Amino acid sequence: MYHPPDQGNDQEVRAIINAVRAREHCTPHDVDRILRRYRRPGQPPLSRTRLVAAYRRLCAQGVWPLERETLRRLQRKPVRTLSGVAPVTVLTKPFPCPGRCIFCPDREGMPKSYLPDEPGALRAAAHDFDPYAQTASRIEAFEAIGHSTDKVELLILGGTWSVYPHDYQEWFIRRCLEAMNGVESASLLDAQQRNETAAHRNVGLVIETRPDTITSEEVRRLRWLGVTKVQMGIQSLDDAILARNRRGHTVEQTRQAVRLLRLAGFKIVLHWMPNLLGATPEADLADFRRLWDDPALRPDELKIYPCLLLPGTELHTLWQQGLYRPYPEETLIDLLVRCKAIIPPYCRVNRLMRDFPAPNIVEGCTSSNLRQIVQRRMQEQGLACQCVRCREVRGAEVDPDTLRLDTLTYATDVSEEHFLSAVTPAGRLAGFLRLSLPRRQVELPIEEIRGCAVIREVHVYGPALEIAAPSEGEAQHLGLGSRLIEEAKRISQQRGFHRLAVIAAVGTREYYRQRGFELGELYMLTPLQ
Repeated sequence: MYHPPDQGNDQEVRAIINAVRAREHCTPHDVDRILRRYRRPGQPPLSRTRLVAAYRRLCAQGVWPLERETLRRLQRKPVRTLSGVAPVTVLTKPFPCPGRCIFCPDREGMPKSYLPDEPGALRAAAHDFDPYAQTASRIEAFEAIGHSTDKVELLILGGTWSVYPHDYQEWFIRRCLEAMNGVESASLLDAQQRNETAAHRNVGLVIETRPDTITSEEVRRLRWLGVTKVQMGIQSLDDAILARNRRGHTVEQTRQAVRLLRLAGFKIVLHWMPNLLGATPEADLADFRRLWDDPALRPDELKIYPCLLLPGTELHTLWQQGLYRPYPEETLIDLLVRCKAIIPPYCRVNRLMRDFPAPNIVEGCTSSNLRQIVQRRMQEQGLACQCVRCREVRGAEVDPDTLRLDTLTYATDVSEEHFLSAVTPAGRLAGFLRLSLPRRQVELPIEEIRGCAVIREVHVYGPALEIAAPSEGEAQHLGLGSRLIEEAKRISQQRGFHRLAVIAAVGTREYYRQRGFELGELYMLTPLQ
């Protein structure tokens, strides 16, 4: 729990906040200097959390108007919600995984592949993996540092979600929603309905699983649970490498899983792992190209997880026997530079490194800021990554009158995909929409959307704003989402579709209702005139 500073500190707090407000441009380093200037002898500087709480209290008392720019300057980690949502990560309890991967840690008391000293795992264990407590504490933590939590993207990580018992899955999601809703519910359906108008709305629900668990039946169940995005560890697109590392699935199973998920409208996040046993940098680069050259793949998002050598794994034993060597850090950096240079503009690269604390890594790359190192190296070589994350508008002001609407069309083996984007004159991405037009002859895993064009994602970037709060130059709440939806309707109708479906998270249903969609069994739909 956090508490505002004592009343006796008001003079000091007001002086700090006035100094922050007075600067025309104020960086995090400027705020730190101001805090040090007002530090009492023998005492640490006032914490950002306490400063935010004090600012909110004094604004409520009428000392100042509540200014979003001032609040952002005071925040300890303003970047946390610059993608437009508050990401809340929770972990499932330890449960047996069907995989036998030689690189994967399996620590007692942890879900498979997680280490006890990872930040997310530490938080989950502190709450005994209770979904309600994890969700509530993360929301409270965001609010304590001044972030809006009206729009929550819930990421359920841990083991292989699809092998957990169905009653556990249903209970876990219900409890997460109850933490957002502030009240208990009799059922998952009741919790979902309450969340449509809750204070903390679930605008995205993410799970992680394996390709060999994805079937038509599993896809339908994921949609019933409210899932909108699926992460899958594919690791490699070489069957020989997969077998050598005992991954337990094939490349064809990956293709089939991606097909089913795409046809059902899910956002698809793949995990790719260079430096596996038997791989070389050149072979890895060729493997990476297959992600984009193979029309059965072409993911929406990507996590690049270089294989890390951890004690207690079978791979560690092979390393001790001289049968495996991690890439030197320079070799890995060079590989990632070449990989990032070929990523298409419709894909977002979420991570370049697992969040394993460096002391756990026996040999190889231990840099926690690998993304920054790779980006700096690309700049030195005159290269630029075109992925979504590298082009996000983030905290920059947006003038809606200057935005242009771009459309990138690409084919998959089962659909024609349209990546619609709102772009600033400087080339920054203010928002986008993923529209999927299934091929007519393709068999869909869910009957409800037969004959429909499908919106798989609508995302507007910039700082996360409270629902209904007006824009003050931020990308959100300028009508960009509505503009993108209208363009999706136009394209869909032009291509001969008579209905448009959207894979809406439960907390976005009201948004889509206001734009003419009605809730069906698993999707929201609207006719096209």
